Amino acid sequence: MTEPTKRIRLALVDDHRMLLGALTEWIRKAAEDIDMVVAVPTWPELTIHPEFPVDVVLLDLDLKDNIPVSLKINTLKSMNVRVVLMSTYSEPNVVREALAAGALGYLVKSEDADMIVEAIRAASKGESFISAELDLAINADEIGGAPKLSAQERRVMALYGGGEPVKSVAYQLSISEETAKSYLKRIREKYRVAGFDVGTKVALRKRALEDGILIETDTMHHL
Repeated sequence: MTEPTKRIRLALVDDHRMLLGALTEWIRKAAEDIDMVVAVPTWPELTIHPEFPVDVVLLDLDLKDNIPVSLKINTLKSMNVRVVLMSTYSEPNVVREALAAGALGYLVKSEDADMIVEAIRAASKGESFISAELDLAINADEIGGAPKLSAQERRVMALYGGGEPVKSVAYQLSISEETAKSYLKRIREKYRVAGFDVGTKVALRKRALEDGILIETDTMHHL
């Protein structure tokens, strides 16, 4: 029997009360491994909450409280709390600064809901997860090279490029088929902006080999 997945204790801080309510409801329904134990509109309410500290904090970057985001991130890091930031839109410099301060995830609020759940899961494992469009914004000056993929994006690309159907990729990574498809969409979008078309499975496999994501083995020579 497989061990039960460790439950992730999540706190959400967002001053848009409607979003706070909607996201709380959505995460409770969509993710059995995530317990939303705190949902508050301000930073001070998070720090004094009886359930704090938690495993992961989904933190709105646009809280109008004049407390520097780097200070918030450092406070959470000192308590071994992982941070995923959300924003309606951010300047690339703000994103870079937040990541440099130690945020593991960075999402725009227009992100698909299943990707928000994936970002929380990645952060709980200490892996980074950056919204595709923000990733493009912060790495725009590096166009020409391979795009930066998250650990899970690399896993999806390796399995799919290695010949696995989407259903099998989803099964092996314990994610839904829809989420696996969302990952493939993100991967293709990142490569498209970097100047590479990986629209077909063959093109994606070729790229995965060239970028060292997929290692050629003897059994694959005949594919």
